[in-house]
Amino acid sequence: MSQTSRDIMLRRIRESLAKPAPLPAAPDFTAPLHPTTDEDLAVAFAQSFRRVGGAFYYCESVEHFYDQLFLYKKEKGLENLYVWEPELKKLLHAGGLVFNGDEADFLQKADAALTTCEALVARTGSVLVSGATSSGRRLSIYPEQHLVFARTSQVVTDIGDALQGMRARYGADKLPSMFSLTTGPSRTADIEKTLVLGAHGPRAIALFLLDDAPEPTA
Repeated sequence: MSQTSRDIMLRRIRESLAKPAPLPAAPDFTAPLHPTTDEDLAVAFAQSFRRVGGAFYYCESVEHFYDQLFLYKKEKGLENLYVWEPELKKLLHAGGLVFNGDEADFLQKADAALTTCEALVARTGSVLVSGATSSGRRLSIYPEQHLVFARTSQVVTDIGDALQGMRARYGADKLPSMFSLTTGPSRTADIEKTLVLGAHGPRAIALFLLDDAPEPTA
C-alpha cells in the first residue's frame, strides 16, 4: 500500500516528537546588553547626537574650537554667553572670545551657556553633566541654549560606562548631588500631544568636541 503525502508528513511528525528536544543555550549574563562595535566611538556619538537633534562641531585643535565657537555665536546672534568654570574662562580668554564670567543679570540675559561635561554616551548621543563643576546645577538647564565643550577621550560606549567612570572619579560615597543625562534639546508632548521644545530646559544643545587623541607614532 503506497503512502500518501499525508502519511509521510504524519510519520515525520511522530519521528520528530520521539526525539528529545534540544536544550536552549544557557544565557550569558556577563555579556553586554548591546553588541560591541568596531566603529570609532567619536563617530558613533556624533551620529547619535545629531539624530536626537543636537548640533555637533568637531574641533581638530583648540584654535579650531575658537573659530567654531566664534562663528556659532555670530550665526546665532548670541550676545550673552555665560561661562562659570575657571578652566573654560581661561581657555576663552586665550582665544579672545567674549563671555559673561559672573552671575550679573543671569536671569534676564542668559541667552546661552558653555559648560563641560562628565562623559559622552556614543550609543544614545547623551551628554552626562553634573553639579560638581563651577557651572553648578543651573547653567546647563536655565539658558535658552546649552553649549558643551568636551574631548574625544570622554566618549564612552554606554550609559553604564559613563556611570562607572563617575564612580571611579568621585568614589561611590562622594558622587555629585546632581547628575543627569541630556539627550537632545528639551522636549515634551504632554499637552495635546504637540511637541514643544524648551519646556523643561534649553531649546537647543550644541557640542564642540576637541580631538585629544595622541598622534600616531611612526
